[in-house]
Amino acid sequence: MNAEAVNPATPGPVTSGHVTPTGSRRKSRPRLDLRRLGRAALLGGTARDRLPDAIGHVVDTHRAHHPDADLEPLRRAYVLAESSHRGQMRKSGEPYITHPLAVTLILAELGAETTTLTASLLHDTVEDTEVTLDQVREQFGEEVRYLVDGVTKLEKVDYGAAAEPETFRKMLVATGNDVRVMSIKLADRLHNMRTLGVMRPEKQERIAKVTRDVLIPLAERLGVQALKTELEDLVFAIMHPDEYELTRELIVRNAARADDPLAEVADSVRKVLREADITAEVLIRPRHFVSVHRVSRKRGQLRGADFGRLLVLVNEDADCYGVLGELHTCMTPVVSEFKDFIAVPKFNLYQSLHTAVSATDGQVVEVLIRTHQMHKVAEAGVVALGNPYAAPPEEQSAADGERVDPTRPGWLSRLLDWQRAAPDPDTFWSTLREDLAQDREITVFRPDGGTLGLPEGATCVDAAYAQYGEDAHACIGARVNGRLATLSTVLKDGDTVQLLMGQDAASEPSREWLEHAHTPAARIAIQRWLTAHPAQDDAAAAEAAAPSRPLTEDSAPPQSADAPDTGTGRPAAAQVLTDRAGATVRLAGCCTPVPPDEVTGFAVRGGAVTVHRAGCPGAARMRSAGRAEVGVRWGEGAECRVTLVAESFVRPHLLADLTEAMAVEGAEIVSATVEPPDRQQVRHTYTVQLPDAARLPVLMRAMRDVAGVYDVSRAQPHTPGA
Repeated sequence: MNAEAVNPATPGPVTSGHVTPTGSRRKSRPRLDLRRLGRAALLGGTARDRLPDAIGHVVDTHRAHHPDADLEPLRRAYVLAESSHRGQMRKSGEPYITHPLAVTLILAELGAETTTLTASLLHDTVEDTEVTLDQVREQFGEEVRYLVDGVTKLEKVDYGAAAEPETFRKMLVATGNDVRVMSIKLADRLHNMRTLGVMRPEKQERIAKVTRDVLIPLAERLGVQALKTELEDLVFAIMHPDEYELTRELIVRNAARADDPLAEVADSVRKVLREADITAEVLIRPRHFVSVHRVSRKRGQLRGADFGRLLVLVNEDADCYGVLGELHTCMTPVVSEFKDFIAVPKFNLYQSLHTAVSATDGQVVEVLIRTHQMHKVAEAGVVALGNPYAAPPEEQSAADGERVDPTRPGWLSRLLDWQRAAPDPDTFWSTLREDLAQDREITVFRPDGGTLGLPEGATCVDAAYAQYGEDAHACIGARVNGRLATLSTVLKDGDTVQLLMGQDAASEPSREWLEHAHTPAARIAIQRWLTAHPAQDDAAAAEAAAPSRPLTEDSAPPQSADAPDTGTGRPAAAQVLTDRAGATVRLAGCCTPVPPDEVTGFAVRGGAVTVHRAGCPGAARMRSAGRAEVGVRWGEGAECRVTLVAESFVRPHLLADLTEAMAVEGAEIVSATVEPPDRQQVRHTYTVQLPDAARLPVLMRAMRDVAGVYDVSRAQPHTPGA
């Protein structure tokens, strides 16, 4: 893959997938001299049945993770790769074979299985030599051929801003079928970044930008933290050399300190766990360069504890919580720093308990608690999780959801769904790039106890499509932590979300939803529907944009509190008995009283009596103005007029469905007003005439049952001056 030469600006060596800052007290195994090994392979022959010396380090590392591995495929793959690349040199003058050796060693250190390592040794042969895919299949089988072919195709992809979307889509889909393809690609890019120094500065920067924008986010989503952190530091050194140098000086200066608060707290933690009889390994985990830089920008002046974290490794899941309990009991915890990623793993399979304790001098020390297996997965992600064609362990069941196929964590599974659903390659590419730009995730809870992993900034729209897929087109609203919320509501980590689904099979999404959708799943599903239904989309947009409007020929506005009802529509006098014989009785339009409301009457001009609900502010005004109060009571007449307020979410055809439901219950709409939508909510006000006041509760229930309507209430009397 035409990777070139040794980079003098490389931040530092890698151990256990972690960049060890220059000057750290912790010694690391020196990086292998692959140039020497490559030349030795060229100069010295090897017996046909013996492993070549040049891959001895790969073999030793591989055996540490897989003691029973069959090493014969590695021997044959190295022999083929070395003979095929013989005579090819890197720009530094190294034999080209040093590159596939280095890539394979990176994967071996992460715990990759034999097939991945075999394909890694051969990953450049088809592109750069005369070896064909058919030859690879004949000698190593279909699985290795598939991996080599996938990596070869990925190398031809332009990841930059001008990338051809359809090409990238096809290549990434091929990767999605077997994540080992991307694992090899990431290791390949890491070695290329390590050896970037002989290139021109402008080419270094171009490659670093692609690494930053595409490959580092991919490494994050595949959980390969060991590769991600070193790639971040290498990009940092190239793109921000001045800030990188300042960060390096901070790390060196801290390493030269006589005291080490992290070491002191580590000793205290060991003592606490020893006394609690908990077997644990307590390590100091230095922050890598980019992490130190971020902390310095966030906190300003750094103290000793800011340069690393404590890592506590135990044998069982239960021991993690035992360690947590002991630390919180025997030391001073910083409760706001606690997070449980064991009960709720991250989208990339990461599991760990995060907490923090206060040192004696007031410094805050962050602590990570996990099992050895969790640590392996945290460092190597999908690389450490094995062969996708191997039978799953017996203890794994389909009920485990996304973990059934360990090589396809949730994000990658969703990626395949996005590309199938995307209406066109450009939509897929743009939504994928937006998703890759998200570097933080939140977890929200469903009422049934399940969880949804969403990017920070996600809304109820995103939650709906994450839970229901395209069935979310029928979503009409949500309850967040028990309270009604619009679909545009931004969710926070730990929220409980209940999605309200309409019963209408013809329910449709709104174009406005696109403004509130942050996940590819939501954006692609909405865009796909809008593309397939342009006519409905235009009609819905016109309806949503329409101003407040009356719906009937009798659209007189509600009267003010001090004005008597004019009696439009059917007279209501027969419903009310008054102490003033012969007086004309009118029901006040400000509060529209109906049986069995408690009512009071007031004499007004012309000898009429206006009837108000007892608590109406209009009645209080008339009383304070000295109006004569008249005794009134409900008679036998059952006819009534009432004003109702319906609150709903925006959806197509809602108005028609609501008025139809009212008509079915015998309500005659005297006037109606619909306010302009606000944040996907709309408020309707209806004055209706009912032949029987007893039917009012039935009418209100029927209105509430209309899909999209979440509340119906009697109109509240207007407060004077409001």
